[in-house]
Parts: sequence; C-alpha cells; structure tokens
Amino acid sequence: MTIFRLLVAFLLVASFAATSLRAQAQGQAQGQAQGQAQGQGRGQGPVQVEDRSLDRVPFPAHKVIGNIYYVGTTMLCSFLINTPEGNILINSNFEETFPYLREAIQKVGFRMEDTKILLASHAHGDHQQADAMFKQATGATVMAMEQDVPALRNMMPGGKPHPIDRVLKDGDTVTLGGTTLTAHFTPGHTRGCTTWSLKAMEGGQSYDVVILCSGAVGPDMTEAAQTIKVVTALPGDVFLSAHPWPFNMAWKWTLLQRNPNTNPYIDPAGYKASIAGMQARYNTLLEQQRTGGGRGGAAAPATQ
Repeated sequence: MTIFRLLVAFLLVASFAATSLRAQAQGQAQGQAQGQAQGQGRGQGPVQVEDRSLDRVPFPAHKVIGNIYYVGTTMLCSFLINTPEGNILINSNFEETFPYLREAIQKVGFRMEDTKILLASHAHGDHQQADAMFKQATGATVMAMEQDVPALRNMMPGGKPHPIDRVLKDGDTVTLGGTTLTAHFTPGHTRGCTTWSLKAMEGGQSYDVVILCSGAVGPDMTEAAQTIKVVTALPGDVFLSAHPWPFNMAWKWTLLQRNPNTNPYIDPAGYKASIAGMQARYNTLLEQQRTGGGRGGAAAPATQ
C-alpha cells in the first residue's frame, strides 16, 4: 500500500511537470492569461486542485523559505520551523500519517524529538488528530486558540485525552530561538481557526510569511467579515495554508526543482489574489442570503 501511495504522489508531481511543458508550448499570450488568473509568482502552470483521496499520500519534504520547511502530505500541510533552541511544528495531521511526518522531518535534516512546540491551524482531525501521539513522542508544548479548545477536548483518538498546555488568545505570540509567531484569530472554518504570521530570512532579506488557517468563507457572515479584515491587514510575501491548493504548492515545488535559485514561494501577488478570492466568495454568499438563495438562505462554506 505504501509503494502504491508513493507512486500516486510521484505521478501527481510528474503530471504537474508534464502539464507545464505543454502549457509553455501553447504560446506567450495564453501564458500571460494564466499568470493574471493565478497571480504573479504562482507561475504559468496548472492550478492545484483539492483531492482528498491524497490526504494520506506522502509529498516530498522540502525547504520553503528561510527556516521554514514543508513536512506534510500531498493534501495536508505541516510546517517545521527550525530554531537554535529546537523546532516548532504546525499541524500534526492524522495518526495514520504520523510515520510520514517523522520521515519528512528527517529528510529535511532534523529530528522529530527536537520539536519543542506544537501549534495548529484549526481543530479538525485531519490537522490535529495526532497531537497526543506527537506529544508522547516529543514532549512538545501543545498550544491552541481558546475558541478551539472545546472541539479539541472531544478529539480523543483511541481514548487518549487531547493535550493542551497553553491556551492562546488573539494576538498572542509564540517565541523560540529568536523566531516569533503571532496567532491571529480568524474564525469561520472552526470557532478558533488560527492564522499564523512570522518573519523569515533568506538571501539577507526579511520576508513576511502568513500561514492561513483556511480560505473557506461562511456560513457565519460576521465571522467571515472579521477574518477577511484580519488577513487583508497582514503583510504577506509568502503565503501558506493548512491545505496546499490555496497556494498552489505542487506547482511551486515543481518550479523550485527546476530552478533552486529562484523561490516561487515568494508570492505577494498570489496572497492578494487569495484574499480577493475570499472577498468574492463572501460577496456571493452575502447576495445569496439577501435574496434567499442557497440552502435556506445561507450557503455552505468551501472545504478549505
């Protein structure tokens, strides 16, 4: 089964590479249109789509920028942040994918046991089911936004109590080894959906990194408006998310393999385009509610 999953992941990446070559052959005009649709920095290639059958399929672990590394699966994002005093992990994901997480951390040159802090995007099982397992393996301090605590208390795989060592509030900071992350309360997808921001250094330059909790909008329009306001105000040179399709990770990874000297993750225009997409979905849902469209006047949110 593991060989099959690795083959699926390889074919996914290979398909992105093959599709990109075909796209280049279609001419400069089409390439410009793709660039406008996807945002500068995303590249003139295929847009990654949601495929939840790949949740449990490994993806190549790699450096994103500075001290930030991708160690998640093909559809579930985990980020390792390396510091001189130990590492920070965002999202433990499923217990079933725990071996892939350990292997990914090793592949980028670190040990899982050196993780000192475990954070998360939001209290869904695909991002936090393995928190207790990770805590047991590393002793890491587990932190969560206060509004997500009730959901986490009920997340008990195998009957294991969910560890929560520090309850976070909007604007709280988490600092380790000279790296500081700020927790931003961006509710909607879950009650305590958390967007993280931090600085990363690369090539002697500092970049603003935003790890979005979710690009989903609704059904609570007040929360949606608050979240859009928060993320719009955040400077974002590099934007990531709890899932890879909002920031087109597979294509950016492909570009990175072709030219390691140019980092496609530096994508401020892509971040602005992502927020514009959230605003557009908000406007659509608001209009549906105003006119009584959707499900009883309120459309369901996207599953990001």
